[in-house]
Amino acid sequence: MGVGWGFVGTGGIAHTVAQALELAPGGRLVAVASRDLDRAARFAAEQDGGQVRPYDDVEAMLADPAVDAVYVATTHPQHHAPARAALLAGKAVLVEKPMTVSLAATRDLLDLAAQRSVFCMEAYWTRFLPGTVALLELIARGDVGQVQGVHADFGFPAPESLARFHDPAIGGGSLFDLGPYPVGLALTLLGSPDSIAVAGSLTPSGVDRQVALALGFPSGAVAALSTTMVSRTPSRAWIEASEGWIEVAASLPSAPGFTVHRTAADGGERVQVHDHAVAHGHRFMLEHVHECLQAGRTTSPLVPPQFSFDLARVFEEAVTRLGITRAAELPGTA
Repeated sequence: MGVGWGFVGTGGIAHTVAQALELAPGGRLVAVASRDLDRAARFAAEQDGGQVRPYDDVEAMLADPAVDAVYVATTHPQHHAPARAALLAGKAVLVEKPMTVSLAATRDLLDLAAQRSVFCMEAYWTRFLPGTVALLELIARGDVGQVQGVHADFGFPAPESLARFHDPAIGGGSLFDLGPYPVGLALTLLGSPDSIAVAGSLTPSGVDRQVALALGFPSGAVAALSTTMVSRTPSRAWIEASEGWIEVAASLPSAPGFTVHRTAADGGERVQVHDHAVAHGHRFMLEHVHECLQAGRTTSPLVPPQFSFDLARVFEEAVTRLGITRAAELPGTA
């Protein structure tokens, strides 16, 4: 029957991932938990012919023997408690990005998963898309030489009606909502940064309007990254290398394709376009989790704990330097 999934949360991303799960071999949705039992029941009724069991209590869902893995799809500040409870129950955990809204809480989950030898991964789904895989393979082959720089942005005007951007209590701001994509690309390509510089501005509620990050890496490479919820941006990336450059097409999260620019022997430029647009892209991440669990792995080799730690470290630096208001998230509570 494969991996039995229990979802925590019934919002838009939970629906998106549930649809992708139907296309991902090796797993099925068996349960969903929400503080509102009616919402859980409605979500359950929409899935798999109504065979999904609804719960209004996470602990009750974790006691369901059919649940092997838990996907945490609540708002950012509410990730830590259910993820921690699932790890303590011995359930594999996939936590929507960012894993938490504090470095301390992310470290707590990663340490607990390691102590308990339980699988835990951040849901950085872009890493598993065909476009990202092809991009990394091209770079690994040395087709454009050594990567020296990454520029990436993601942003759009977020109206006041989009509360998730404006309310600190649910993880508001451009950084927590949009930042995992440009920062995640830089970390995937360049590893752990050894320097972090931050600039930005805040809304009256104390969340960030926009953030610019400059990261330095031990190799000498640099990354210039930005997020915004007050202006329209290209929402793409470009990668600078010693023998060419690569433009990653918009929209950055879905990695639909990229264009490679290389210097030709005659001094001109050779251009090659790669198209990798797909539907229901979260399915590739879910397939990877299924493969990891079937192989008995407790961490992912593609989105390892170090990735989540580094992402949280970059965000923590931005929160501290800019004075971003965020919801309290206490490690060690469930």
